[in-house]
Amino acid sequence: MINTRRDFIASAIAAAVSLRDNSGRSSVILSDLASSGANGSKQEGTAFKGPAAAGDSSPVTSTSVSGEDGNDRAEDPKIRRARLAGPFQVSKDATIAELGPGGVMTVLVKGTNEWVCTPGDENKIGAPPMCLNPMGMRWMMDVMQGKPKPTNTAPGMIYMLCGATQRSNTDPTDKTSPAIPIGPHWMVTWPFDAAASGLPTTVRDGGAWVMFAETPYAYLHVCGDPWEGNEYHEGDKAVWTMRYAHR
Repeated sequence: MINTRRDFIASAIAAAVSLRDNSGRSSVILSDLASSGANGSKQEGTAFKGPAAAGDSSPVTSTSVSGEDGNDRAEDPKIRRARLAGPFQVSKDATIAELGPGGVMTVLVKGTNEWVCTPGDENKIGAPPMCLNPMGMRWMMDVMQGKPKPTNTAPGMIYMLCGATQRSNTDPTDKTSPAIPIGPHWMVTWPFDAAASGLPTTVRDGGAWVMFAETPYAYLHVCGDPWEGNEYHEGDKAVWTMRYAHR
């Protein structure tokens, strides 16, 4: 069972070595949660239906729904994995939803804030656990649907603190290249200009870079967890690393 972010990262990286997805289509089509948010507009027991994939005229059908009254089933690894994808400050009250076949998002636990966290699948490239706010969800929905440019009207936030695998750092539509393992990170989904901002455009294990640079989907990719490090308290001594050492 995967109990920590480190467990998931190790599992995902191991899987990336051998996985090859030959399906030729995205396995994730996000729902209209992107525009509605997650607190109250949808009821527990509903499978949220996203648009069908291009060329797929079959109806989108509901799958089983689990979870009761917003209480976690602590033993459910999917729920735990989804919550590990984001900082506790947002994931503890987020809606937990599983992405299923045909574009259905099945709610496992109904949340009370605007965030949605998904458990992902370590056996699939490009299906990491993640936590998204409404504008981040809108951006993700657009890229998964292959829209020419994102439609979010404000910067979105996406956390992938369990890390991820994906096909390309430069082409958001790539579904065939070998998997790239990427460490824990968080994303600001807004069109950053790498050259103008003095930011790199290559995959790194620390710092930040602009992913999908010079495309409409360029965004700021920040490595690590924003809650890393020591919090400053008045009177703390600043050491050479500029980390705060508590007295």
